[in-house]
Amino acid sequence: MESRFPHPYISSHPQWRWFILITVLIGASMSALDVSIVNVALPTLQGDFKVNMAVIEWVAMAYMLTLTIFLPLFGRLADIFGRTKMYNTGFVVFTIGSAFCGLASSAGFLIGARILQAIGAGLLQANSVALITAAFPAKERGRAIGIQGAVQAVAMSIGPFVGGILISVVSWRAIFYVNVPIGILGTFAALYCLPAAERSEKREKIDYLGTTLFATGLAFLVLAVNEGERVGWAAPLILTYFVLAAVLLAAFLITETRVEHPMIDLTLFKRYAFWAGNLTGLLSYYVLFTVLFLMPFYLEKIAGYNPAVTGSILTPIPLAMAIVAPFAGHISDKYGSRVMTMWGMAVCALSALLLIFTGRSPIMAVLIGELVVLGIGMGLFTPPNNSAIMGSVPRERLGVAGGILNMMRALGLIFGVDISGVIFTSLEHSYILEHGYKVTVFKDLPIALRKEAFLHGFAPVMITLLAINIVAGLLSAAKKDQAHQTPVEHGEPIDLM
Repeated sequence: MESRFPHPYISSHPQWRWFILITVLIGASMSALDVSIVNVALPTLQGDFKVNMAVIEWVAMAYMLTLTIFLPLFGRLADIFGRTKMYNTGFVVFTIGSAFCGLASSAGFLIGARILQAIGAGLLQANSVALITAAFPAKERGRAIGIQGAVQAVAMSIGPFVGGILISVVSWRAIFYVNVPIGILGTFAALYCLPAAERSEKREKIDYLGTTLFATGLAFLVLAVNEGERVGWAAPLILTYFVLAAVLLAAFLITETRVEHPMIDLTLFKRYAFWAGNLTGLLSYYVLFTVLFLMPFYLEKIAGYNPAVTGSILTPIPLAMAIVAPFAGHISDKYGSRVMTMWGMAVCALSALLLIFTGRSPIMAVLIGELVVLGIGMGLFTPPNNSAIMGSVPRERLGVAGGILNMMRALGLIFGVDISGVIFTSLEHSYILEHGYKVTVFKDLPIALRKEAFLHGFAPVMITLLAINIVAGLLSAAKKDQAHQTPVEHGEPIDLM
């Protein structure tokens, strides 16, 4: 689907870029909302479909896995066939996938529909930052990306709340049907607001072999990390996953150096701003989602709060991100991304340091303040970092760059939850065993021992987050502000192909 409106004169007007941003925000909010809104429905889905937890977990896992492994491919396809076309297609596919999710009559059908939905979300996410980068000059790029980040943070923060209300008042199907009118609105907005994709005379071929090797290799890696704790890290299945991932990804790297039109242009990683920005982006999301994963257990098991209060305490993290992100992006437009990303990681490190000393009886105001500090740090870091990444690549590679950027963030989420979960669980269980109790009778343990065991695992995880923040901060400090050297800064037209 391709836009035929507005007229080239209208779309070239300096203010039209804000209509492009609004259109991108519709897709960004829709896909971000869907990441968090589904989790609250999993218990209900398990009861309705009468399946075990291992099956119903794939409602969430299938979405995240599909989204993660295909993001670079979708970005590459956008560079070849046009970002506008791919973004429009993303709206259509996501809307159809959402409708099928609502119509699902079995868990298997729902999982399949979630894969279709994730394909649509991937087409949206892979192209969102690229469209913004193409539409805005470098002096405004950080601000625009900051606004996008703020909208995504708000959407993710209200997802569980909205999902809970829809499930209680209507049914679980409503959490999917709610996307349909939004998707239809987004489709028309994309058709009428996004510039028509200009066709390039030079057509590059699709690297089918590289795409297959990368997607399957990454899928095995994600499955190994995600299933390792449940199945056992020394289990033959998990070891097989790791071996297959290593072999396939190594074959992918070899292939990409030999084909004329690789799926991922590996020369992009020669640019410090690109590889360091993506690595620190992964590390930042590792930190963020580790905290979001562990804190509910801490608040309910140690502090004794109910789920409603727990949700309220965690909400300030994305809200702080939403408030700070546009200002951080705007400041980075004036003074460069290096200072903002470095300070962002420093503030996140401060939050991790404070959380290390969180004890058995926290003061709620202090705890909320520590979490707000984390949200502020993420808000300071993310928009300038994303702007620097996108500003470091040639305009004909914006799509694949945006896909890699979002893939790294998704991997940070997955690795943060899974690896930190392993560290935490291992230390907690070892503490219990050292005190002469069996982990298999966890519910029968003395309350005092349970709390001490939890804190015995919690504090070291926060120490690892502190170390990760320091490493990410040092990588950011070593970066040079090169974003303003791109053609975008000088007002040269950016091809939306």
